[in-house]
Amino acid sequence: MDQRSERKGLWSRRQWLQYAAHGFGWTALLHLLAEDGRLSAGSPTASGATQEPKAPPFAPKPTHFPASARAVIFLYMDGGPSQVDTFDPKPLLEKYHGRPFPGPVRPTQFNNVGMTLASPWKFRRYGDSGIAVSDLFPHVGRCVDDLCIIRSMTSKFSEHTNANYFLHTGHGQLGRPSMGAWAVYGLGTMSRDLPGFVVLSSGMIPPGGIDNFGNGFLPAAYQGTVFAPGPKPIADLHAPHSRPEKQQTRKRELLEILDRCTSERWAHPDPLDAAIANYELAFRMQTAVPKLLDLSRETVLTQRLYGLDEPRTALFGRQCLLARRLIEQGVRFVELLCPNVGHDRWDQHSNLKKGHEDNAAAVDKPIAGLLRDLKQRGLLDSTLVLWGGEFGRTPMAQGQDGRDHNPYGFSIWLAGGGVRGGITYGATDEFGYHAVENKVDVHDLHATILHLLGLDHTRLTFRFGGRDMRLTDVFGNVITDILCHPNPKNSKP
Repeated sequence: MDQRSERKGLWSRRQWLQYAAHGFGWTALLHLLAEDGRLSAGSPTASGATQEPKAPPFAPKPTHFPASARAVIFLYMDGGPSQVDTFDPKPLLEKYHGRPFPGPVRPTQFNNVGMTLASPWKFRRYGDSGIAVSDLFPHVGRCVDDLCIIRSMTSKFSEHTNANYFLHTGHGQLGRPSMGAWAVYGLGTMSRDLPGFVVLSSGMIPPGGIDNFGNGFLPAAYQGTVFAPGPKPIADLHAPHSRPEKQQTRKRELLEILDRCTSERWAHPDPLDAAIANYELAFRMQTAVPKLLDLSRETVLTQRLYGLDEPRTALFGRQCLLARRLIEQGVRFVELLCPNVGHDRWDQHSNLKKGHEDNAAAVDKPIAGLLRDLKQRGLLDSTLVLWGGEFGRTPMAQGQDGRDHNPYGFSIWLAGGGVRGGITYGATDEFGYHAVENKVDVHDLHATILHLLGLDHTRLTFRFGGRDMRLTDVFGNVITDILCHPNPKNSKP
């Protein structure tokens, strides 16, 4: 033994290896004993106390009351589609087209206010409900009897980044958990091999970046996992071919033993447990994701239903089909981002006709295919589908042929998951500018989504910064009039 090292209280390299080797043996023994049930559930902490191991973060959790929906698919139309050109017809715009807007004009993003601008598209009535839908969405229009169109949506922000944060997290600044993260935090997931919250990117991330899908102050396990378009949606999904599978498995088993023992020693800290859970999930995804992406078992008719046989709809059609496959595998919350069609998303400050037509053509058939496929498979009743953007657009032109941002009244729609189909809710004024009947804000929307998932938004809390935080903050009422079975305390008539 190195006497000098002993006098100074230091270990030589040989001593360290000797003691470390003993530690690995004890670690393996403890793991085997625990598997055989020879150790109690409690485990020693750094202070000598015992701490019961926590349930895995993705484990299914009970609802507050019976749920109407088991999963959510959010079709996010980044940029702000125009309500008066899609789902909220306003004939009076024709009368005043090309003339100064007859009412007061509130500040807009650019304040380049032009003349009143009629919609370039006709509206047609569809289905038994006779709801009018723009010619931009003929395929979705044929599904209108399954839609609940909210025509009185409002936002507090007229700038993309803040409005995106507000829609996704209920707060206009970054750092809050996304509604998908809240859903998985409240309910867990029914899938062991896939994340509970998946974001299917079609090539563009909205302003505000991945914080729109983040976990905020919730444990990291609840953040959204972004799948990129194409055959390799996740980096490093496949193990290096140079490493034998048996070696990879043994390495993973050793890491699992070490991770568990470390977590137990330090009383299961949330950041460490979340990291361990994410690494274990990543390993299982190496098998699950390739199977998910293999669409060869889908019939030709199904692929055509989603538009996979047409170049302009193939990308978003594939994402819609993957969304269905994800919820079939038990994923709780899936968000789809609209594709890049050569314009700045749905954000047409100019060239409205070309921009909206290209955007709609890329998503109309795939969305209708998703709705029909879910319905024929018996999944629509238990899956809430949400369509919308962060705000709408002005009824007057920006410049000559665009529309500016409008957070004062716009349209979104919901389908399935306990929502009444074939109805409209709320209304904007005769120009489609301001919500004037049954106004709905983002907190109301979030409260309603959580309610349909079986969660009381006032009870779904997380302690942070000295108070119990909520997705809806201290606001929000469930919109009972759009529910098939309304029964909440905090309701919006």
